[in-house]
Amino acid sequence: MRYRELGTTGARVSEIGYGAWGIGQGGWVGSTEDESITALHRALDLGINLIDTARGYGESERIVGRALRQWSGAADEVFVASKIGPTRANFRTADIDALQAYPAAHLREGVETSLRMLGRDHLDLLQLHLWHDAWTGEGEWLETVEALKREGKIRFFGISVNDHQPENILKVLGTGVLDTVQVIYNIFEQRPQERLLPACQEHGVGVIGRVALDEGGLTGRVRAGQPYPEGDWRNQYFRGERAAQVEERVAAIVSDLGIGEDEIARTALRFATSGPGVSTVIVGMRTVRNVERNVPVGDAPPLTGEERRILARHRWDRNFYQ
Repeated sequence: MRYRELGTTGARVSEIGYGAWGIGQGGWVGSTEDESITALHRALDLGINLIDTARGYGESERIVGRALRQWSGAADEVFVASKIGPTRANFRTADIDALQAYPAAHLREGVETSLRMLGRDHLDLLQLHLWHDAWTGEGEWLETVEALKREGKIRFFGISVNDHQPENILKVLGTGVLDTVQVIYNIFEQRPQERLLPACQEHGVGVIGRVALDEGGLTGRVRAGQPYPEGDWRNQYFRGERAAQVEERVAAIVSDLGIGEDEIARTALRFATSGPGVSTVIVGMRTVRNVERNVPVGDAPPLTGEERRILARHRWDRNFYQ
């Protein structure tokens, strides 16, 4: 496993991080808590030192906390990031006032709850889980974040960019208040390369890449007509003709690169980790098998210039979250 600087924070994080949404027993169906903890322990044993979770990920924070307490290693050296969403989950437009979305009491209560669930005395990274750039300079969120830092409740602060809106953070990024940015970045979603990633490099902001495998689409295992367990959110994400579209586009990538279909996930992770200024890429891994397949990418060589030129042709602007 290789490690990189997280912007100018001074923290060194593994190139592959652990995304804990899938173990929260909410949107993703099909794994048990004990199985998830075993997978997380294996990831930590193999060198992953960053875990990303959130208040909105069901039981994720509690399970991460249990896993860290039961792990045989130095749990206090693991970099734990969490997120707090706005006061109402439907704040998807910029018409909402920042003070309504992130009042001080809401942020403080969220941090205290996260710490209690995780069994820790501080968060290494607090992230806002939804953002509109019109909120820059508004509300009381920044003063609250600065107070939480002074009190030792959080070390660093960042924002998780809204789905497929990589430019909806450039204004606040330019103010210098962010330590990190989390953004969707994968073979299909290449827009962050245009403005966001260069801006993060300019301002010394660490980049956490997410959805590197397109919620499973870039694993080669999504097929037309493929069902998921009842209650699994992927039934919505890959609904209708979407699965067939993904299958066709993955086949085109495999053909253009001249690789086996079983290599697409590794290629997708190599793409995400090779993005300019990317510090770490968080991946959901609910089983030991997934961990042992994905973690070795942290030792893989970077993509060649020719591979990147080929993959640039496979950009696909769309939003399956809608």
